[in-house]
Amino acid sequence: MKTYRPYTKSRRNMTTLPYKELLSGDRPMKSLLKSKKSQSGRNAFGRITTRHQGGGHKKRYRDVDFKYDKKNIPAKVETIEYDPYRTAFIARALFADGERRYVLAPKDLKVGDPFIVSETAPVKVGNRLPLGQIPTGTFIYNIELKVGAGSRLVRSAGNYAEVVAHDAGFAQIKLPSTEIRKVSDLCWASVGAVGNENSRLVKFGKAGRSRWMGIRPTVRGTAMNAVDHPHGGGEGRQGRGLRRAKSMWGKPTGKGQKSRTPKKYSNVFIVSRRKVGKKG
Repeated sequence: MKTYRPYTKSRRNMTTLPYKELLSGDRPMKSLLKSKKSQSGRNAFGRITTRHQGGGHKKRYRDVDFKYDKKNIPAKVETIEYDPYRTAFIARALFADGERRYVLAPKDLKVGDPFIVSETAPVKVGNRLPLGQIPTGTFIYNIELKVGAGSRLVRSAGNYAEVVAHDAGFAQIKLPSTEIRKVSDLCWASVGAVGNENSRLVKFGKAGRSRWMGIRPTVRGTAMNAVDHPHGGGEGRQGRGLRRAKSMWGKPTGKGQKSRTPKKYSNVFIVSRRKVGKKG
């Protein structure tokens, strides 16, 4: 982590990643860039559906390949680049047929390293193959939930899942949340762990840097009025006055409470529920 001399109050607590050491220093490829309008957490009706979003620096979207539909064609890593829309770094891959695509960069992947998407690929960092071909104990990321639909799970910086068992056409995967879940052996996953594992150690140092990132302030429920939050109201500072914590909409939240929909369609695939407050 890069620290700074404390010549201001905000610099004293600010840390950043040493990008010059971690990235290749190349500019993004124009043909793989798209413009993306900021919705500021609003839906088509203009109503806030995701709180604490808005503002921030203008960004261009990198077209990252999550489907990996170029199979049995070897590729080589050309660059390691920053992506403003995700915590992980991305790699620009040059395939043997001349096409270039962005992919998530796993840990320990360097410029010039080869990888391949194939059913017969060796179990090596960066390679992608069906879960049925991946032995137990292997760390994986970029995991599909439906065959051919593209990866959905384990895509943020430093994360990885582990294949713990194979049974009756399903692979049992231990996710970063400690949940163990069944996924079809026909779904694909990449071998390794997502890179940039120090991303979670970054300290913004000041409120303004959060605003540059498009993150708006979060207010505690106990600091609100009673009309705005179940924890609000009262004279002066006090506890929430409720046995269990609630969200703004009165639903159970935090402190180990179960918030998953009891009749969710995917419940049948869960072998072991996540252990609240524990990792690993």
